[in-house]
Amino acid sequence: MTPFLRKLFGQNWLLLVAMLALAIFGVVAIYSATSTRTDSYAADFWRKQANWVAVGTLAFLITSLIDYRWIRWGALPMYLAGIVFLILTKFIGTKVYGARSWLHLGPGLPLRYLVCIILIGIAFIPIAIHFGLKPYQQQRITAFTHPDIDKQGSAWAINQSLIAIGSGGWSGKGFKAPNTQIELGFLPATAVHNDYIFSAIGEQWGFIGGMFLIGAFAVLLLTCLFVAFFAGDQLGLLLVVGISTLVFTHIFQNMGMTIAMLPITGVPLPLISYSGSFVLMIMFGLGLVNSVWVHRKVPA
Repeated sequence: MTPFLRKLFGQNWLLLVAMLALAIFGVVAIYSATSTRTDSYAADFWRKQANWVAVGTLAFLITSLIDYRWIRWGALPMYLAGIVFLILTKFIGTKVYGARSWLHLGPGLPLRYLVCIILIGIAFIPIAIHFGLKPYQQQRITAFTHPDIDKQGSAWAINQSLIAIGSGGWSGKGFKAPNTQIELGFLPATAVHNDYIFSAIGEQWGFIGGMFLIGAFAVLLLTCLFVAFFAGDQLGLLLVVGISTLVFTHIFQNMGMTIAMLPITGVPLPLISYSGSFVLMIMFGLGLVNSVWVHRKVPA
């Protein structure tokens, strides 16, 4: 067997299947959440997401076949590029739903220092909220801490999200169900396909659908940790743990904000939300995880 075929057939198939299952379900969920929209722009969301998933799958396979150790020299340029894009977003970014967050296109610290930095950061949170945040950002914090204060204003979205998830009950109202919070426009039409996709899933697929989704994410993350355990070197271990942490924090933040456990931040749900380049980057990251598995026995 040639080295190429050995790599191709030696992939972590559970990781690939879990990723594709989540991505395909995401396309279905986006279609269901936007099927009642009359504007043609929203009607194309699921098609655009499907195209990004196709490109992401190709990126996953290509990244899997390339030895991940190139990241040693590639990490710094990618990090600097990320900083450049953040700066560009500040000046030429597109404002969507009140936030300018979109572009079209070292050694470790001693524990005592880390604890001090965390404590100082916590102490400065009230000051940052009062002086550093814009009005709409302050309203999101207020809506999170006091959701009953302004149900018709700043707390509208989070309360409608809770109603949507709660009304889904055990098995949900069904795929493309009529007379839902989605169809009636109570969930924000500008964000139901991305930020609030879990709310839409909870209403249409119910508790069972939500638990299946969480279970699929659990399989994905546990598979990543399994890969980390068998990584061939420390670089592979740290790479997989870092990517797994990134995916987990996005899952936790997105689901947490839709059930009022966390403030609204506009973080997409990996592989599920309509997110374009973000789903491509997640698949690229999972491709790196798969590369660690494929090349775990290759000498450094």
